[in-house]
Amino acid sequence: MIYYITGGQRSGKSSYGQKLALSLTDNPIYLATARQWDGDFQNRIARHQSDRDERWENIEEEKALSKHDFLGRVVLIDCVTLWLTNFFVDTKNDVEECLNQAKTEFDLLCKQDATFIIISNELGMGTHSHTEVGRKFTDLQGWMNQYISRKADKAILMVSGLPLNLK
Repeated sequence: MIYYITGGQRSGKSSYGQKLALSLTDNPIYLATARQWDGDFQNRIARHQSDRDERWENIEEEKALSKHDFLGRVVLIDCVTLWLTNFFVDTKNDVEECLNQAKTEFDLLCKQDATFIIISNELGMGTHSHTEVGRKFTDLQGWMNQYISRKADKAILMVSGLPLNLK
């Protein structure tokens, strides 16, 4: 089962996903995809970590999500945007190569018999990026979001903390 939750920054995606995970199991996995880029980002990571209690098993994985065994588990992946950023930086902003690597890894992950709750951002709904690299990443994010949402069993758009069921 794949739940796909998307929306803008601070739309309530992560908290909704966490509540959903805890409604499905008493011991979900939180799969964090962030790299610690700087002190500000470390503060964001710490805030997210403080949102979770002892019921959560935490795994940090920047790119190779499928290398972990999630058989029969409920896994909250937070988030696609940070996961894609890792591929994007490592491929030196090569959108095509990044997209191929991310799709391949996502397909490997989906072969596991588990419930995945996937959090992503809708970057294309925000302001138009002033830089070429920003526009490339926004395109990449949009194409990967489409890829994931097609495979998802349920898709939810978060707006102002409210879930809108897309499928």
